[in-house]
Amino acid sequence: MSALSSIERPFATRAAALAALLCLFAAPALAAEAARPLTEWRAYGGAGMPATWSIAGGIITHTPGGGDLISVETFADFEFAFDWQIAPGGNSGIMYRVDEQFGAPYQSGPEYQILDNAGHSDGKSPLTSAASCYGLYAPAADLTKPAGEWNSGKIVVVGAHVEHWLNGQKVLEYELGSPDWTARVAASTFAAWPAYGTLRSGHIDLQDHGAAVAYRNLTIRPLPGG
Repeated sequence: MSALSSIERPFATRAAALAALLCLFAAPALAAEAARPLTEWRAYGGAGMPATWSIAGGIITHTPGGGDLISVETFADFEFAFDWQIAPGGNSGIMYRVDEQFGAPYQSGPEYQILDNAGHSDGKSPLTSAASCYGLYAPAADLTKPAGEWNSGKIVVVGAHVEHWLNGQKVLEYELGSPDWTARVAASTFAAWPAYGTLRSGHIDLQDHGAAVAYRNLTIRPLPGG
């Protein structure tokens, strides 16, 4: 290849400078989309923390009663990662794209089931077992650790596409609003709530279902919309 001419050389220099400048501006935008701790929470339908929820040493702990806890922020497309620990025989859940205009969070947001599969009756059905989209989609396998041990979970939501992960493996995925989704909802208890699974953005909800449960390492990573 021949060397650049004296005419071409200034244009090449300007192009390189422009590329470097664009990279400089792009870097903060990329950094802003990195995962960050999700630390701001409050009561569902309230302003403060319920007395039955506490945050200490990076661990959110719940004793039965007091209602649900929701993220202060709302999210549309995101990756939410967390560790969870359930008491023996315990049942809880994490709902997403939740709106407080409804009486209960499960009237708007799908649920990632948190469960002691071995000690709770819901563990007998894959559709209501740990990491299921409660009542609608079953995980591909039971990858849970025994009650009292820490499990890792992840929820990925991009547009209509949703994934549930458990202990490092994707265990289910589905498409909100698809014919399959619509048919499953119509045949379930969620058919009573028209807004269920239809919202484009909402809070993340940690459920009070009458069992002791704990969470740690909760991080959120906003994602480009689908």
